[in-house]
Amino acid sequence: MKSVENNKKHWRQRAYRSRYLLMMMMVPFLYLIIFQYVPMYGVQIAFRDYNPYVGILKSPWVGFAHFIDFFQSTYFFRLLRNTLTISLLQLIVAFPAAVILALMINELQNKLIQRAVQTIAYLPHFISTVVVAGLVLSVLSTRTGIVNQAIKALGMEEISFMTQSKMFPFIILFAEIWQNTGWGSIIYLAAMTAIDPALYEAAIVDGASRWEQVWNITLPCILPTIIIQFILKVGGLFTVGYQKILLLYNPQIYENADVIGTYVYRRGLMGLEYSFGAAVDLFNTVLNLIMLLVFNAICRKVSDTSLW
Repeated sequence: MKSVENNKKHWRQRAYRSRYLLMMMMVPFLYLIIFQYVPMYGVQIAFRDYNPYVGILKSPWVGFAHFIDFFQSTYFFRLLRNTLTISLLQLIVAFPAAVILALMINELQNKLIQRAVQTIAYLPHFISTVVVAGLVLSVLSTRTGIVNQAIKALGMEEISFMTQSKMFPFIILFAEIWQNTGWGSIIYLAAMTAIDPALYEAAIVDGASRWEQVWNITLPCILPTIIIQFILKVGGLFTVGYQKILLLYNPQIYENADVIGTYVYRRGLMGLEYSFGAAVDLFNTVLNLIMLLVFNAICRKVSDTSLW
């Protein structure tokens, strides 16, 4: 009993000493509870024929009817294909781009130039998605776009990019790389600052070139960070950023541009089918959770790094 009382006293003393830190932690904790967990009560509308006038509990229970409706829809496989295509393009191209940019910035010897490049690379992230979409439309415009002006100057016919369905995933990829690659490189640059300089000094003594130092020291040291980021990216594979797509696509290119997120917005919100939209979004979340669990397990087996 005495030891239990001593432990309680010890914990109370530690809590009191850390009271300001605990108070700071309460803000994100409360945010998480209020805005992430409390709204989960409303997930049940995916299993009801929700009517906002009678409320959630009084809306009739329909079970998996909305899920079956989505699975039997003619758009189901198209939405999955488009979502995976755009997400995989971003995973294969945009994800390594952030790592490569971080390595290139880290190799700059002049600190002034390094800071300037970092600032220029980060800036697009702070531009509104609406503005980014407007810039993409302006650059690719048939009449006044820079790209088509260059194409015409070379004696070729102009291209209507925004009506070419098969080009749309690559347009989104380009916009994503331009806007978020610099911001994504921050975490890798932070990981590089923790690398022991003695490793580089030893490599220089052994006659290692800059490329050999990057390949044998920098990359292995930041590999755990890369793996964690990769797992998190895979965990959001089916949650492709639909806002940019929504601002850029049009009915002419739905065949290759319509994704799960835009379909939920169009039918669930604009079509006032709240229960159907909730069901599709819940299905999307479950897919992401499965991907996260599977790839986390794979990474845990093939390496020493995983989320848990």
